[in-house]
Amino acid sequence: MGKYFVKRLLSMIPLLFVISVLVFMFIHVIPGDPARQVAGVTATSGEVEIVREQLGLNKPLLQQYVEWLGGLFTGDFGTSYANNTTVIELLKPRLPITIYLTICSMAWSALFGITIGVISAVKRGKAADLVGMLIAIAGISLPNFWLGLQLMQLFSVNLGLLPTGGVDDWRGYILPSVAMGAGIMAILARVTRSAMIENLNKDYVRTARAKGLPESKVIMRHAFRSSAIDIVTVAALQIGALIAGSVVVETVFSIPGMGRLLVDSIGLRDYEVVQALILFFSAEYMLINLLADILYGIINPRVRYE
Repeated sequence: MGKYFVKRLLSMIPLLFVISVLVFMFIHVIPGDPARQVAGVTATSGEVEIVREQLGLNKPLLQQYVEWLGGLFTGDFGTSYANNTTVIELLKPRLPITIYLTICSMAWSALFGITIGVISAVKRGKAADLVGMLIAIAGISLPNFWLGLQLMQLFSVNLGLLPTGGVDDWRGYILPSVAMGAGIMAILARVTRSAMIENLNKDYVRTARAKGLPESKVIMRHAFRSSAIDIVTVAALQIGALIAGSVVVETVFSIPGMGRLLVDSIGLRDYEVVQALILFFSAEYMLINLLADILYGIINPRVRYE
């Protein structure tokens, strides 16, 4: 497993290189001039040119990319045009907020989604199955920004139970995590139900029942364990959706996380910050999928790494 882990980590390097090129080129074709943003709307053309030279934006794109890429190898992600602060300093207070919000969203969505999926599979065709799938359909259908606004209206404005925004304490994470995780919960419920129904009809499950094993052990030890690889695969893929969802949800709830920073930086044409954030999100997504691959071997020892 160790060799496989190292091999996968090394294979991420060329992929990150390609992503860095695409991100750099994409951000530089977005309409707008960061030099004008920094200089201000009342600045003259000469003043804008001075700012552009100070920021290094008058250099050829290839030279700018090489200098930025060289900084990455030394841990220098550049300096924010808007705040005149290093990108690392901007990310430090925001990174824990987004990570904690993502963990909360994934934790509750996985717990409820898998539980609903198992119950729906075991009670297939009955009232519990119908209710579970209705919840799943609702979770997939509702946009997270709309759900977030409705939750805010109900629990913050009408009932006054939870804050409308910010994360001053643990209560501030409740509504955003529900809004972010609703769609993931629904997807996991449907995937779990489908995988469980398939495995509950397998011969080894019938054999386990014929041996007189308790139904709970048949369901969890045999059917659910065989379904776990499908569930882990989908859960890992949905982390990307959570990362994307954080951009919208953090904006709706005024949460000072990395998603909100990305939106603000795009509006300000803050190239250095946008490039660093997208590269970070890409690396995070690849690492999560690597961890999911390793989990396969823990869940099912028959999985071999090559």
